[in-house]
Amino acid sequence: MDNMKSREQLANIARDYYLSKLTISQISKKYNLSRYLITKALDDALTNGLVKISINAPIDRNMEMEARFKKQFDLQNAFILKDADNTNEDYENIVEFAAEEIQDMLHRSSVIGVGWGGTVANVINHFQSEILDDIVFTQFMGDNLKYNSTLGATPLVQKAATKFGASFRTIPAPLYILNDSTRAALQDEPALISAFTTMAKMDLLFAGIGTLASVDSIPLWRNHRSEILGDIEPDDVAGMLYGRPYDINGRILNTDHDKLFGASLDVILTVPHRLAIVKSKFKGRALLGALRGGLVTDFVTNESVANRVLLEMDRS
Repeated sequence: MDNMKSREQLANIARDYYLSKLTISQISKKYNLSRYLITKALDDALTNGLVKISINAPIDRNMEMEARFKKQFDLQNAFILKDADNTNEDYENIVEFAAEEIQDMLHRSSVIGVGWGGTVANVINHFQSEILDDIVFTQFMGDNLKYNSTLGATPLVQKAATKFGASFRTIPAPLYILNDSTRAALQDEPALISAFTTMAKMDLLFAGIGTLASVDSIPLWRNHRSEILGDIEPDDVAGMLYGRPYDINGRILNTDHDKLFGASLDVILTVPHRLAIVKSKFKGRALLGALRGGLVTDFVTNESVANRVLLEMDRS
């Protein structure tokens, strides 16, 4: 019992000092304890874990490398973070920085397109809630069919909107529709007209960059890959972005066989800000293709990924 009372007093002293901003002299008078004992109590609160101090230092960036990428690929922004001590910290820094940058851009945007996948989900989780009820979040591609997953397209656009008290538009249809007449007819359905009208007004979109593995991760798409992507050589695919495959030079490989249900590539490429988030150094080739093809206007990554892009440039 005495130990419990002691810990309770310790917590109260720490709360008064760290949260209520009382001075040590004020706390000393409040508890009728010497300044020495108050100082010792604060030290004890840190030692035994009652108080934990976290310092959110600014994330360092490689400005020289950013300038090189902006000039090389005529970008609006290249955010290249300095490598951290370990991979997990690298990933966390990229996601945290991307979330802050996108949230800042929301204040200058009206209609925001939301991609899908683990990276996008993590970015949305890092948004700080605030009221921006005059913006609209929208899917710009059909659903990836991960209905039982928080990484699905529909849950993510809803989650992003909830963070800001904003409205949202969904596309209750598959990402890929093989039947051409069905795909064209669905776009004209009254229930979907609002979504297509909204996505045509996007002034910002954000997405992760994928590879063929992102298609193969969904059994239905994997089983029908040739029907979805057309007669393309898998080795020619540098990456997947906006649901479409492209090569190392950013050339879309299935323009004559586009089965995607959602915004056309022409609509997407007119969006003023198209921000990609890349965490894995194994996607250096994918990022290079996206940059060469002008598929993105902004990106967030780290030095390891950026150096892999430079290496790929030397090879191709």
